[in-house]
Amino acid sequence: MRYGYFDDDACEYVLTRPDTPRSWSNYLGSRLYGGIVTQNAGGFSFFRSGGTGRLLRMRFNGVPQDEPGRFVYLRDDADGAFWSASWQPVGTPLEGPEPYVARVRHGLGYSVFESDHRDIHTEMTTFVPQGQAFEHWSVEVTNTGTTPRTISLFSYAELANEWSHQQDLLNLQYSQYVVRASYSDGFIHRLNSTRDVFSECWFTVTGADVVSFDTDRDLFLGPYRTPRDPVAVERGTCSGSETVGDNACASLHVRVELAPGETRHVVYTLGVGSPDAEWGDGTVTVRPGRDSVAEFATPERIATELAAIRSEWAGHLAPLQVSTPDPQLDSMVNVWHAYQTHMTFNWSRGVSLIETGGRDGLGYRDTAQDILSVVHSIPEAARERLDLLLTGQTAEGGALPLIKPLTHTPGKEPTPALEDYRSDDALWLPLSVAALVDETGDATYLDTVLPYADAGEDTVLGHLVQALRFSLEHRGAHGLVQGLDADWNDCIQFGTEGESMFSTFLLANGLRQVGELASLLERTEVVAWCAEQLALLLEDAEKAWDGDWYIRGISAVGAPLGTATADEGRIYLEPNVWAVISGVANPGRARQAMDSVHEHLASEHGIALCDPPHTKPIEGIGLSLLVFPPGHKENGGIFCHANSWAVVAEAMLGRGDRAYEYYRAYLPARYEDDAETRQVEPYVYSQFTHGPASPRFGQSRNPWLTGTASWTYVAVTQHLLGVRPTVAGLRVDPSIPSAWDGFEVRRRFRGRDVTVRVTNPDHVCSGVARLTVDGTPVEGDVAPECLLQDGSVVDVVLG
Repeated sequence: MRYGYFDDDACEYVLTRPDTPRSWSNYLGSRLYGGIVTQNAGGFSFFRSGGTGRLLRMRFNGVPQDEPGRFVYLRDDADGAFWSASWQPVGTPLEGPEPYVARVRHGLGYSVFESDHRDIHTEMTTFVPQGQAFEHWSVEVTNTGTTPRTISLFSYAELANEWSHQQDLLNLQYSQYVVRASYSDGFIHRLNSTRDVFSECWFTVTGADVVSFDTDRDLFLGPYRTPRDPVAVERGTCSGSETVGDNACASLHVRVELAPGETRHVVYTLGVGSPDAEWGDGTVTVRPGRDSVAEFATPERIATELAAIRSEWAGHLAPLQVSTPDPQLDSMVNVWHAYQTHMTFNWSRGVSLIETGGRDGLGYRDTAQDILSVVHSIPEAARERLDLLLTGQTAEGGALPLIKPLTHTPGKEPTPALEDYRSDDALWLPLSVAALVDETGDATYLDTVLPYADAGEDTVLGHLVQALRFSLEHRGAHGLVQGLDADWNDCIQFGTEGESMFSTFLLANGLRQVGELASLLERTEVVAWCAEQLALLLEDAEKAWDGDWYIRGISAVGAPLGTATADEGRIYLEPNVWAVISGVANPGRARQAMDSVHEHLASEHGIALCDPPHTKPIEGIGLSLLVFPPGHKENGGIFCHANSWAVVAEAMLGRGDRAYEYYRAYLPARYEDDAETRQVEPYVYSQFTHGPASPRFGQSRNPWLTGTASWTYVAVTQHLLGVRPTVAGLRVDPSIPSAWDGFEVRRRFRGRDVTVRVTNPDHVCSGVARLTVDGTPVEGDVAPECLLQDGSVVDVVLG
């Protein structure tokens, strides 16, 4: 069944039915103040951190999945009937004599909830004005009938007792005794603690006078009631409760009189701080709530702020736009995929309906990869984040598994024990640094001096070399990189005695890239050292070829994982794709390895991470993936993040038909007409899909914050479409379906807007026959920067 459609012109996903298989969510705000909102107005808000800055409460894995949230109830005061501005929480029937008609528009940084019921039309818009620490729920109510109406509006938000979500939800012997919330002069004020450990926030309404209020959750809802049927709404008035202990809420009741055809505009606003005093936490200061509301909570200003948000996102999307024969690819790349990469960059893996906020920081490997997909759009922010990552590297070359930006102190962080490092973390740095240098053309960044996490400092190039040295110095008996606590797959622990082929191939890739970067600065000694070490590593990597594919690694007792002789885990995806991406595999082996992937791991919903799934332990390897049933997550599930690498690998081999086949298998928009199969949002990528061995085969999980977003964006734009930056200029080297006649990419490159037009008259998958820049023929597949002007057209003919 189809539940909505892409509106590319408006940059919105429009839901025509709210009863989706699972909650379909959106993001609001910025890294200062953000929020999650679902198609039924469920979700929560947070200040700077989803883990330690929680304003609105969320009980994860609840029933329903996305409650509580930002709810506004409408009550017909003539007969007491009530419903909500979003379909839930009341859940008024969508069919019948008085159906509830819902239309939800998820936009970039805002969501709009439209409803029609009993001749009342509502439009509620939720968003966070740029740079502000508050959010609006802007509600327009229209009488579409022929008789006058009196409608009461009741807000409902469940306020977190404590900024720390763990304290709020788990430490009940504390948190339920400290909360205080009062009402005065139009504002609900959730008070701050003298210990300054939980949030101070305010809530108010403009556009109508407050008739009644509640700040006590249980008195608003009533005994044994839920947000579906609050007693306050049922009886038509709140109780005037003020909270001391237990649980707080924010409910303000207003009443509007509506003549036929009349519209009233009511704005609820929730913000950080105090209604009447300037507030700060030592690093950020916010204005009094009354000042913010006076300036921002008018219909005119709300329209202005929404236009500013749309303009900001148009600016983020403009640097790369595509037009291909695949409209679903276009909808994703031009709007929603790009948007998801920014949300993932902003919040790492910290805050969604799945990520509860327990990991309050930036995962090292995650963040290094997230940078890859936004560096063309926000290069300054990407550099700032990359600087932060480099200061999270220790002087011996490894990396802190987690960086907490709000408390990170370079030069003073403790050095992890060897067994606590992850063998791949620091090896992602060469890819991120190369992406920034290729995008900006600024090789001088490599000479920037940055501190290490624990002690000392070095240039960026020095940091990269030290990352390589760390891996080279921690190799096992077969010359391959030790697995340590984990490599990319956290569910496989080779330890300090076992060896990882994934990290070995990533090291090889790093040696190649660092050598190339060093050559830009003419650091010949570094170039020579990288080449020498790479040649030696390639000799050892020969031991990992199993005949038709590469093994996954070697256990602490010397046994291979991922070999044809095994009855479980015979073949793994990760080593085979990275053997190609790193350039380690020669052309014959690269094709054979990827053919084996296609034969043993590929399915109509994507490529499984391994096959057959594991059911029993293996001596010398920690297989925590055994906690997962076969076909789930790392145990034979379709890990979409790694699927993107398969797209890259096949594109590098010039096999565009297969690269496109793999891309389409997990492309969210492909499932728009079959939402019951995939279940999650058709406009964002997921972490994984249940694999062929699972009874849930084809169902996807963990949408939004995932490395799938960044790497798939790189895969489709830089490898499938083949437009990628180099220091010398723009390389155009597509690997597309042979059926395509061509495509067009509009790309901002170093301040110039460039159009790339690719034609495919012979219907091949790859191979550049001719390239011209503004009519001037160029040898090879790189449009030199010196020829590119603002408005330049690069024409490429495949053949």
